[in-house]
Amino acid sequence: MLSLIKKFERIIVTALIVMMAVTILLATVELGWLIIKDIITPPIILLEIHELLDIFGLFLLVLLGIELISTLKTYLIENAIHVEVVFAVALIAIGRKVIILDVKEISSLSLLGIAAIIISLSVGYFLVNRTIHRGGHPSRDSGEPS
Repeated sequence: MLSLIKKFERIIVTALIVMMAVTILLATVELGWLIIKDIITPPIILLEIHELLDIFGLFLLVLLGIELISTLKTYLIENAIHVEVVFAVALIAIGRKVIILDVKEISSLSLLGIAAIIISLSVGYFLVNRTIHRGGHPSRDSGEPS
C-alpha cells in the first residue's frame, strides 16, 4: 500500500513539474512579447514606468516559477524539501508583490504587514543558511524521522 502511495505521489509531482514547465514557457514568451511591444510603441526604445513595472513583475513571476520547479524536482529526486529554497521562493514572491504594488492605494497597516513579512522571511533565510553552513541539516524535511 505504501509503495502505491509513493508511485501516486511521484506521478502527481511529475505532472506538476510538466505543467509548471509549460506555464513558465508561456510566461517567458509573454515576457518577450511584452518587451518587444513596449520597445516598438512610441516613444520607441524608451519605456514608461508602468511598462517597466509590468516587465519586472512578469520577470519575477518567471523566476518564481523556475524556483518552484527546482523545489518540485528536489522533492521528486531526494524526497526532501529544502527549507532555504522555500524561503527564497517566498522572498521572490513578496519582492514581486512589492515591485508591482501601488503604494498610494495601500493602507499604512498593510505596508507594515508586508514589511514584517519581508523581515521575518529574511531572518528565517539567514538563520537556515547559517545553520547549513555550520554543518547542520535543518533544510531537509523528508517527512521521515532522522
